[in-house]
Amino acid sequence: MTRTTRPRPVDIAAVFPELAPLARTTTRLHPRLGTPTPQESSVGGPLLWPIDDPWPYCDGRQHDPDWGPLTTLADVRLLRDTLTAAWKRPRDPGVNLLTSEEDAIIKRIQAGHSWTHEPIAMIPVAQLYARDIPDLHPPLGYDLLQVLWCPFDHPEEELPKVKLVWRSSCTVTALLSNPPQPVVVQSKDYVPEPCVVHPEQVIEYPALSDLDEVLREQIQAWEKREKTIADVGSFAYSFELSVAPGWKVGGWTSFSFRDAEPAICPCGTQMQPLLRIDSTEWDGGSGNWIPIEDQALDSNPGSSYTHPWEPVMVTIGRGYTMQIYTCPASVDHPPVAWMQ
Repeated sequence: MTRTTRPRPVDIAAVFPELAPLARTTTRLHPRLGTPTPQESSVGGPLLWPIDDPWPYCDGRQHDPDWGPLTTLADVRLLRDTLTAAWKRPRDPGVNLLTSEEDAIIKRIQAGHSWTHEPIAMIPVAQLYARDIPDLHPPLGYDLLQVLWCPFDHPEEELPKVKLVWRSSCTVTALLSNPPQPVVVQSKDYVPEPCVVHPEQVIEYPALSDLDEVLREQIQAWEKREKTIADVGSFAYSFELSVAPGWKVGGWTSFSFRDAEPAICPCGTQMQPLLRIDSTEWDGGSGNWIPIEDQALDSNPGSSYTHPWEPVMVTIGRGYTMQIYTCPASVDHPPVAWMQ
C-alpha cells in the first residue's frame, strides 16, 4: 500500500520567493508493521548481512548502571504481544484488562534483569536500498545502507550508539540467518518493531531556526495575519509548511529543545542529514502531513495497545527525534547522532 502526503495547504514559496532556492527533497519512509525480508528496505527488519561479516558489538562498560532494571528482546516482544492481545479482547465495563496469567507475565517482565557489563550485540534499526529511497545518495559503489544501534543510552547524547554500514548488495551471497542478540537491552523504547516502508519523496523548506532573521520575522508576521483572517491553524510554517514529521531520509532538520547548530565533522566539513528517527509519524500539530491513506485511522484510532502514529514503537527521549548526520567528505568518518 502506498502512502500519499496531501499537498501543502499553502504554496509557501509563492508567498516568499526567497524560500524557493532553499527547497530540498526528502524521502518519507512511512514505516508500518509488517514482515520485511532481508531483500527489502525496512525499519527494524532483518538485514542482508553476509555470513562471514562480524556482527557489531558495543562495549558494555560505557553504559550507566544507575538507569534501573534491564529487559530482553524476548521480553519486549512478549510484553507487546500480551498487551496487544489483551486490548483486542472484548470485555465488560469494570473487568480487568489482563487475565491473572497475563498479569503475572507483565509483572515478571517489569521486574527486569540485572545489569551486565558484557559486550552488547547491536540491533537492526533500518535497512535502506538506494533503489527505493531517492534521497539516500550512497557513496560510489554502494547501494545499501544498514543502520544498527546499541539499545542503551550513551553519555555523549544520552542516545543509543549508532553504527552505519554501507554495502553493495550484489556482493552478498550467503546470509547470516541468526544474528547475535543482546543479552539485555535498556528499554523497550529502543526496540523497533519490524516494519515495511512506503517511501514517498516530498519537498521541504528550512525550519524557522535555519532562516535568516529578516525572513524568519516576515514569516512569523505572515502566520499571525493569515491565522487571524482564516481562523484556522493551517498557516503554521514550522508544523505544516516546512519540515515533514516521521522517519525520513535527507531533507531539512528541525530543532525543539536544542538550539539550532550545524553538525561539523572533526575534519572540518559540515555534515549532512542522513536519517531522522522519530518517536511518532505525526502528532496534534502536524495533521496536514498525515498520509491520505491514514486519515481515517487518525480520526478513529480505536481502542488498542498501540496507536496508528506510533508503528515502530521507538521513543527518543520524551518523544523527540534522533537525527543522524554523515560527513560528505568520506564514508569512513563516523556519523553524529543528536536528539532534536
